[in-house]
Amino acid sequence: MAEVLAAMVVGPLVSMVKEKASSYLLDQYQVMEGLEKQHKLLKRKLPAILDVITDAEEQAAAKREGAKAWLEEVRNVAYQANDILDEFKYEALRRKAKKEGHYKELGMDVIQLFPSHNRFVFRNKMGNKLCMILEELDVLIGEMNAFRFKFRPGPPVPVDHLRESSSEIVDHKKIAEKSRVREKEEVVKALLDQGSNVNLTIFPIVGMCLRLWVCVSDNFDVDSLAKSIVEEATKNGCQVNGSSELDKLQSAVCGKRYLLVLDDVWNRDEPHKWEKLKSYLQHGGSGSSVLTTTRDKKVAHLMMGKDEGEYDLRSLDERFIKEIIETRAFSSKQEKDWPRELVDMVGDVAKRCAGSPLAATALGSVLSTKTTMDEWKDVLCRRAICDDRNGILPVLKLSYNCLPSHMQQCFAFCAMCPKDYEIDVEKLIQLWMANGFILEQQEEHLEILGKNIFIELASSRVGELRRLDDLGGHLEIRQLENVKEADAKEAKLGNKKKLARLTLRWTNSDKEAQNSDGKVLEYLEPHDGLKVLRIYSCSIDTCPTWMNKLQGIVELELSDCKRLEKLPAIFPLLEKLLIIGCKSLTALPKASVTKETFGGIETEYRSAFPALKEMELEDVGMFQRWEAGEEGTLEEQVIFPRLEKLSISNCESLAALPKASVIKPPFGGVDTECRSAFPALRELELIDLTTLERWETGEGTPGEEQTFPQLQKLTIRSCPELRTLPEAPKLSVLVGVSQQISSLQAS
Repeated sequence: MAEVLAAMVVGPLVSMVKEKASSYLLDQYQVMEGLEKQHKLLKRKLPAILDVITDAEEQAAAKREGAKAWLEEVRNVAYQANDILDEFKYEALRRKAKKEGHYKELGMDVIQLFPSHNRFVFRNKMGNKLCMILEELDVLIGEMNAFRFKFRPGPPVPVDHLRESSSEIVDHKKIAEKSRVREKEEVVKALLDQGSNVNLTIFPIVGMCLRLWVCVSDNFDVDSLAKSIVEEATKNGCQVNGSSELDKLQSAVCGKRYLLVLDDVWNRDEPHKWEKLKSYLQHGGSGSSVLTTTRDKKVAHLMMGKDEGEYDLRSLDERFIKEIIETRAFSSKQEKDWPRELVDMVGDVAKRCAGSPLAATALGSVLSTKTTMDEWKDVLCRRAICDDRNGILPVLKLSYNCLPSHMQQCFAFCAMCPKDYEIDVEKLIQLWMANGFILEQQEEHLEILGKNIFIELASSRVGELRRLDDLGGHLEIRQLENVKEADAKEAKLGNKKKLARLTLRWTNSDKEAQNSDGKVLEYLEPHDGLKVLRIYSCSIDTCPTWMNKLQGIVELELSDCKRLEKLPAIFPLLEKLLIIGCKSLTALPKASVTKETFGGIETEYRSAFPALKEMELEDVGMFQRWEAGEEGTLEEQVIFPRLEKLSISNCESLAALPKASVIKPPFGGVDTECRSAFPALRELELIDLTTLERWETGEGTPGEEQTFPQLQKLTIRSCPELRTLPEAPKLSVLVGVSQQISSLQAS
């Protein structure tokens, strides 16, 4: 297994080095200045090795020693190249920090203490290292040609590096319940028959005082097992005493009838360990039972104390293997849309799984990315998929090969964890980041990318989120059109108190109206402290009822929700609002009375968004009203007191901007009394507004006409009806204003 993993990690490692060599940071901060030729050679040679790496791995797996040695050397050189590129990346980040002035925060210019940061010294040192790597690569490419490794195309990588897997919940427990009915009855009968010899009545099982389930795995450590059993017992309300774990175990089971399941036992060489544990378990009440699962008959005989009587679990019936493969391979489609030519091939695929449900699950996931008969036949032509000699390792390798290269590296890294180890997701992602396994993207945080990779690797589904109550940071759920209401409810997002940002994404809002979209969204209710919410392509008329509870939200984006007609009432702390492609929305929410103190003076005004700093309205075709509440005095009509940036585009029904109100210092930061709907606005974009005619101002006396007291940048494009704009005394940048603007007053 270790050899297989060692071979598996080479391709992803080389791919990671190739990506680092092409990092935008290296070019942006010119850290390879003077080494451009070597840089180009490196970027050209690495893909040449990647082209044949799959063939080399297959030959190494087939025990070709030369291929194995070549791969080992490729791995060594790749690690050296990775270290060198990390030095370049560090230098790029150092220059970036210096450019942005972060060194001043240290209190001294520490950079001057290290001669390696002299650009000439750095270039000379790194140039020598880079030339050595290029020489090593030349040798490897020469050997590669001598071995005649062939090009093997890798799996297609989706645009966003993540397979768009369906979020439909496939309940494999139901398949298991159907497929193992006979075996379950036989095991229960065996327990009953054995129990009759010791006055045991296990029927019904819920009559047992204690029901305990412990995973044993490779390490049969008596104290650790005793601790795990005691923990299970205390979950059932059992009181324990004792100084050692074994004493606590004896206290937990003493005089009580129990059913203990020891799952996945492999201890065949140290029988005394089992005898020691059994001596403490024997303090249980009459009729207690221990049920053991193992894949080794010698373990079964050792624990039973005899060479017969174990129960052999048969391979899963082929019809259930087919059902597992179908639910995985066609998970993104309704059954009526399954391609018949591929469905007809499922039987042949099932035969290759040798009755293993795990192999069927892995193979079905592989086939879900393949859409033609030729691709399916290519999988079936593999010499070993699942058999008695190799087990399921070949099919897991096949599944691994279908991952993008950066995911392969992350997956292989997990092999360091012991079997059945409970992984701390946040720590794992930090380790991935520290090792450079997560590809940098300028518009996305590494933590978010890492969380998405983990969810993809774990094949997590929406319903399974219920177990991740410690999930923090950003959660994005895609293809929600496939999620059922019960599964959305089961996710229990409200329990995830550490969640700060939530993105809910449906695939296509142009589909026929889905009544279930609104119900699914209603059940995906987050906790009240959520800070950022984004909803994409959801077919809803109104926002979910729980949105009114998000009083602490600071950013809201509603995109491509084409049927949405109405927004929730007021968000007192909202700073950023993006409404894009919500074609049915006609107005913003009604304002409510807000009291606030500016410069020691309490002011009362009406606003739906008292804290809003940035707003974008794009492609909102029916939007026509800035609804600020009931008519009141001019002072009460201000609706955007803190808005600094406003962008409006392609809103063909909008004829006018909001009515101005009398603003008195220091409200909104103004220096003198003026009329304005946006006293703090600094940047304004008006694009493709075919019916916009004017900025609607109130009538005031001379000197009170300023509607843009803080405006510095104004962009106007394709607004044919717009003829005039009010004053903008601080305007310094004017973009795209056409000749029809006849009255723009600016100092």
